Amino acid sequence: MSDILKIGKYEFTSRLIVGSGKYPDFKTTRDATLASGAEMITVAVRRVNIMDPNEENLMDYFKDTDVQILPNSAGCTTAEEAITLFRLVREATGIDIIKLEVIGDTAKTLYPDVMETLKACEVLAKEDFTIMAYTNDDPIMAKRLEDAGAAAVMPLAAPIGSGLGIQNRYNVVFVKDAVNVPVIVDAGIGTASDAAVAMELGADGVLTNTAIAQAKNPIAMAEAMKHAVIAGRMAYKAGRIPKKPYATASSPLEGLIEF
Repeated sequence: MSDILKIGKYEFTSRLIVGSGKYPDFKTTRDATLASGAEMITVAVRRVNIMDPNEENLMDYFKDTDVQILPNSAGCTTAEEAITLFRLVREATGIDIIKLEVIGDTAKTLYPDVMETLKACEVLAKEDFTIMAYTNDDPIMAKRLEDAGAAAVMPLAAPIGSGLGIQNRYNVVFVKDAVNVPVIVDAGIGTASDAAVAMELGADGVLTNTAIAQAKNPIAMAEAMKHAVIAGRMAYKAGRIPKKPYATASSPLEGLIEF
């Protein structure tokens, strides 16, 4: 309980965040989320309903849980679109913690448009949103987002949904060193070991969607991700041994019995 993840005014005991896309139905979404132990689930509000009470609503499946709904602006390609969307979301749901993402390349890489993201962040921060900003793995941009009011930065590990895992481990460390807000590794996680690596590098949390939702057994993968994040965090805090080019004997050489 002492290892709390603080994002703005919000506090979480789990450092795993899950997504809600690509599941066959809302029940499976709920079951996998609960198995993961995550306390936050991100929702693309342009694709998944949380605002219309007259249609099947994902929020109904989580109303008896402690899971925080995290609206995201997936599908938005300009700052103006994202700003308008989040204003509507807060008006409809009262939710003010958001995942800001503005995509620049919608055809192939789904890479973020960091300049539009920064522009939206500046406006939304002044309107008292708690902003978790999806960005590339660039420490310079991460720092600019923090200065603009982001409560957390979310550098990609690899392209969204690719399952490639962390492609540049050094940049995760560079981003962590550049900012004082939490760093949540987002996008590209493929399996539990990828999540563990992210946490061992010092990330404050991991967000994953496709790796769970499209696994052969989403519930089992969700539980695996839970344990991977916990193990990676524990290993990071424990402090790994330094890497060496040659072997080091496990037992001391002093006091050997001579033959």
